[in-house]
Amino acid sequence: MGSWRQITTTGLPAPAVLPASLRAPLGPITALAALVVVALGVLYAGHGQPGTVDRWIADPTADSVRPPWRHVALALDFLGNPAGSVMLVAVIVTGCLLLRRPRAAVLVVAGAVVAVGTATLLKSLVGRTIHGDDNLSYPSGHTAFFTALTLTVALLVTGRLGLGRAAGTLLVLAAALVAGAAMGWAQVVLGAHYPTDVLGGWCTALAVIPATAWLTDRMADAGRQKGS
Repeated sequence: MGSWRQITTTGLPAPAVLPASLRAPLGPITALAALVVVALGVLYAGHGQPGTVDRWIADPTADSVRPPWRHVALALDFLGNPAGSVMLVAVIVTGCLLLRRPRAAVLVVAGAVVAVGTATLLKSLVGRTIHGDDNLSYPSGHTAFFTALTLTVALLVTGRLGLGRAAGTLLVLAAALVAGAAMGWAQVVLGAHYPTDVLGGWCTALAVIPATAWLTDRMADAGRQKGS
């Protein structure tokens, strides 16, 4: 137990942001997600048109949604924009601090930065475009951000409720799937991304958040040991 807990300033043990019960199952999932991100990036590098899978799922270059669902899509899109994302992160960080979960607060910020930063870097490397050469599209940064944020909250809930491997893994994956599907749908129907961009963004979050959570715990543990 001591390997994955820290002692807070109140003397009470606080669970790590990556619960021990989820380390084994999330390892292969993280690796598989990273492989999907790389495979799709190689497949669509330099492309400026939808692929076969994109055309099969939807017309990804048309802003096709109408009210009232358009309002829902625009609201979701706003949450992935700079103003909306900062507001969302601030609310969740505040909640973590009120619950006395400083590691979780750090993960919320670090996870969002890493997910969006990774997506931005991949866009430059892959060079896939939509609606012109200036609009890099793979992977979807909106989807990566929203999925990453939801994953961090799911990890916090899993640790707080003390869920086991099966229940915790189910909760984390279900939360990621719902978040990715919701934001991905908004990006596709608004014509901002191809469906495969969305899949790439979703997998980007799955690849980086468990690793970021693990690193957050290691750094916090190292700092505690140095200070003791």
